Amino acid sequence: MVPRRFFKPIEQCTSEGRSRQTVAADLDGTLLLSRSAFPYYLLVALEAGGPLRAVALLLSVPLVYLTYVAVSEPLAVRALLYVAVAGLRVSDVEAVARSVLPRFYAGDVHPEGWRVFRSFGRRCVVTASPRVMAEPFARAFLGADKVVGTELEVGEDGRATGFVAEPGVLVGEHKRRAVVREFGDGALPDVGMGDRESDFDFMSICKEGYIVTRQKYRAVPMEQLRSRVILHDGRLARRPTATNTLLTFLWMPLGFALAFLRVRLHLLPLPARAVSYAYKLMGIKLQVRGHPPPLSRKGRPGVLFVCNHRTTLDHVMVAAALGRKVTCVMYSRETDATIVRRLLDDGGDVIVFPEGGAPCREPFLLRFDTLFAEISDRIVPVAIDARESMFHGSNGRGDRSLYPYFFFMNPCPTYEVTFLSQLPRELTCGGGRSPVEVANYVQKVLAAQLGLSAPASRVRTSTGYSPSPAPRAARAVSPLKEGRS
Repeated sequence: MVPRRFFKPIEQCTSEGRSRQTVAADLDGTLLLSRSAFPYYLLVALEAGGPLRAVALLLSVPLVYLTYVAVSEPLAVRALLYVAVAGLRVSDVEAVARSVLPRFYAGDVHPEGWRVFRSFGRRCVVTASPRVMAEPFARAFLGADKVVGTELEVGEDGRATGFVAEPGVLVGEHKRRAVVREFGDGALPDVGMGDRESDFDFMSICKEGYIVTRQKYRAVPMEQLRSRVILHDGRLARRPTATNTLLTFLWMPLGFALAFLRVRLHLLPLPARAVSYAYKLMGIKLQVRGHPPPLSRKGRPGVLFVCNHRTTLDHVMVAAALGRKVTCVMYSRETDATIVRRLLDDGGDVIVFPEGGAPCREPFLLRFDTLFAEISDRIVPVAIDARESMFHGSNGRGDRSLYPYFFFMNPCPTYEVTFLSQLPRELTCGGGRSPVEVANYVQKVLAAQLGLSAPASRVRTSTGYSPSPAPRAARAVSPLKEGRS
């Protein structure tokens, strides 16, 4: 074992003149601020295995920690890995690694580790974590050319056995041998980066070795990584450390009971104006800004409320903010446009979501469909923002009917509904504008109100995840009843 004092701190490593050199770096504690990989095992266990497996993994933490301290790091990793993935389809683990893990990895990148790592022409990540978990993030967001990690043992049915394949968990001597196999004896990395003793073996065979110290740093802003995290998946809104996970699971029984009552509230025959008061009693924050238009006079067409789409409860919250009944129509075809026109001509107000049927919880707007601009000139943009502290109300997988329950399981779910000014006639199709111009203008004013810097049409979709397809059939729903928007 190479003594710790042999290696210089990472702050002393220059990043200049490295474009033709090679670096090999550990992941947890080196390229990431956190030294613990538990949050990522927990996310795999929860998203690919389910809540019971996640609870089992959380209960195993004291034993795993004791094993790490008193016995060995490889045995602790094996125990954590077995509980997290045994019996899961590897394809499901890969899907979680592409769509869920990058968001949490990207929010924890070490500034000094990233400064040095990105300056090299050839970059290799060497980690004790399973390669299948770390590789999508390391390649897409850190620009790694190669990811060498612990390999899972896979059965003939495509499921993980819970054990690791040869040569075992990549720590210590195994990590050094993996680097030699990857690069060869004659072309070893110019720089090795690590943060603990189990990294010293592979760092010692590199031409230079640097240790990442435990100084306090803030994570690198995600926009400074090689790619942007776009359309991420997963239920958890907070990083699932052991403490956060324990608090979340302790809250879930009470949270589900509270969510059940909150959802049932919308089935009660309450007057529309009374709903906002009921929200306050149930701990739901509904913040209304702007001046919603009054109810249309008899003989005049209704108002078309054009909203961005955050959760399946958007239409319910807009109706509560208006204090009157309003119809939500999911449209995508000309026949659906006919339904909307008829409703407006009858004097009814209508809510539409030009982004489509899949809610977008990301800090941007999806590309707007132009059909709404052809339907009416009485257009009122509505900016919607939903804040979740524990659970995301929408998810790329699972039963959509559960979305309201997950949103209402948050201790204090918050909705902010802002009514903007009605579009003047000269900015509508009736005033000579094209549908594309109208849609672009509405998207621009909504993005500005929500503090979003770029429309989604300029944003590239990320690694391997795409949102659920929008439902094609249009249907009107009652604004104060539970339903899919």
